[in-house]
Amino acid sequence: MTDLAGQVAIVTGGSRGIGAAIVRAFARAGADVAFCHLDDAEGAAAVAADLAALGRRCHAESLDVADTARLRAFVAAAETALGPVDILVTNAGMNLRGAFETLPEETFRRILDVHFMHTVVAAQAVYPGMAARGRGRIITISSQLAFKGSPNLTPYTAAKGAILSFTRSLALEAAPRGVRVNSIAPGPVDTDLTRSRGPEWRAAIEAALPAGKLGRPEDIAATALLLAGRGGDFYVGACLSPNGGDVMH
Repeated sequence: MTDLAGQVAIVTGGSRGIGAAIVRAFARAGADVAFCHLDDAEGAAAVAADLAALGRRCHAESLDVADTARLRAFVAAAETALGPVDILVTNAGMNLRGAFETLPEETFRRILDVHFMHTVVAAQAVYPGMAARGRGRIITISSQLAFKGSPNLTPYTAAKGAILSFTRSLALEAAPRGVRVNSIAPGPVDTDLTRSRGPEWRAAIEAALPAGKLGRPEDIAATALLLAGRGGDFYVGACLSPNGGDVMH
């Protein structure tokens, strides 16, 4: 159900954390993978080496996904290097915190560009080809915070909520053309970003989670693998939320 042999995938933000776990999972399942990153040459080289060891082809570039011209060029280059894209995962993201009244417009625009507009542009770059071939998978990355909200994170939660609404509407257009569009809304995951919050934050989150621990990037990658393979055939506009019980819906 998770065999991706002979397929080509693109993962944005694929050099570390959740993105790197997805890239590696897809490669182990048989896919050739292109990924982008932002000035993370060391992480990108490690991921590329792992793919080479598996005998998979890889294409990697450094770029800011908010630069839509560069993003479209990356997708085009990936297809030139690896072939038509079968799977897209729009994972790249960032976070800026602050009390709502202190946040300038530029912060909201930056977060929306990095999360939401990058998702739209990347999907638009691959969708016509997928639709013409009558098959494809687009997997967006939202967050459980889109459901519960969070103080001091209004730009982030707004962007993640927009991604969910976009996913559902595109899924309705895409399903009759053989393209499945779904989203993943992770809960708290053990990554460099969450480690930067410190041990007290982690202890408080783990105490509140029914699962009793943070997720691993591999937990999210397993969900992406499900949606990317034949196991995802009957998911249309769904949001799967591996979150340790943080939000139940």
